[in-house]
Amino acid sequence: MTITKKEQISENEYLLSVEVSGEQFTAAVDRAFKKNAKSIQVPGFRKGKAPRSIIEKLYGEGVFFEDAINDVYPAAYAEMVEESGLEPVNKPDVEVKSVDKNGFTFDAKITVKPAVKISSYKGLKAKKDVKTVTAKEVNAEIEMLRDRNSRMVTVDDRATKNGDTVTFDFDGYVDGKQFEGGKAEKYTLVLGSGQFIPGFEEQMENHNIGDEFDVNVEFPKEYHAAELSGKPAVFKVKIHEIKVKELPELDDEFAKDVSEFDTLDELKKDTKKKIQERNKAAAENAFESEVLDKLMENTEVSIPKCMIDARVDEMLNEFDYRLSSQGMSLKNYMEYTGMTEEAMRENYNEQAEKQVKLRLSLEEVAALEGFTASDEDVEAEINRIAETYSVPVEQVKGLIDPKEIKKDILVNKALEVVKNSAEVEEKKPAAKKTTAKKDAE
Repeated sequence: MTITKKEQISENEYLLSVEVSGEQFTAAVDRAFKKNAKSIQVPGFRKGKAPRSIIEKLYGEGVFFEDAINDVYPAAYAEMVEESGLEPVNKPDVEVKSVDKNGFTFDAKITVKPAVKISSYKGLKAKKDVKTVTAKEVNAEIEMLRDRNSRMVTVDDRATKNGDTVTFDFDGYVDGKQFEGGKAEKYTLVLGSGQFIPGFEEQMENHNIGDEFDVNVEFPKEYHAAELSGKPAVFKVKIHEIKVKELPELDDEFAKDVSEFDTLDELKKDTKKKIQERNKAAAENAFESEVLDKLMENTEVSIPKCMIDARVDEMLNEFDYRLSSQGMSLKNYMEYTGMTEEAMRENYNEQAEKQVKLRLSLEEVAALEGFTASDEDVEAEINRIAETYSVPVEQVKGLIDPKEIKKDILVNKALEVVKNSAEVEEKKPAAKKTTAKKDAE
């Protein structure tokens, strides 16, 4: 393989002309003949027994050229990339220019990884605000815990009120006629939840078990069923059961029942500690995000469209995978939401471009720092992936190219450098208030 021309045709595109020698090509044609000869029928010969010269005379000298080119091309392309010193970021646009028994030539138009310039990546400043935990937050967390440990209790000695869970029958009429979807038996509703037409749930209040009554409402003008939109309706209702949520007493016994603590005070202290840890983690994440945004602000790069498109493809595949775990597919999702693939790609485009730019920035940091990834580093990362996803190590090795793992390791090392060297931006002191009298003076 010989590169006969290397031409930069645009900022991130090159055109390479390549010549594959006759020796390489002849060997590939021989292999193509041996592979296909058994299936070729030539008059006067048993199937698969015709000499190569006869086959080529009958079907033409180039009968095996296509298979031979396909055989040689992968190795020729890999050699071309290595010799050119370029780093392709997409599949090349290849055109065979000439072919005969002495070899073949082809042109490959490739998009390469763009040049990246970073003005600064150490000592970047960002805010880190760790929110102080308030008593209100702790109490809200405790109340959520009470709610999760509540129980539903039947009430039969009073009328319904807002917040009750009511089981009832209803039968709806518009213009004196029943309408589709307007009837149900033993339906359960939390009054005040806003699930029904405006005005319905309010009229369900102040009724007792066994009461039968009418609820008069009007369908909203924007109601999804056009035949009911804006029309008055009457629902005949019968109440069967009233239930109310009963919360456990907020005391030491509650703490013992829901936690490993013996007192409510201990539970509250632990709750405060956990909220503080969440606040700290949130602040760290926000700090890292802002630092990386600053890194990208300091990065100058012209990203080829194919790199963004490739990332969008990955994001759509990831979304499709998440949907599959819920028994759906991307196709089903688009049909249900009315979205098109083009619209979804457009939605992902900005995020994809940001992710690609960040990756390029960190790869450049790794290069500037002279980072390397040893075989031991790669092995450790493979073991980590296998453990994280509970799959055999050999399976990971079969699925992920070690070169890609090395790139990820270098990116992670670069990320640590940027994060660890970043500085917390000091808060500006609040301006002192001055009195009108001092201002006058």
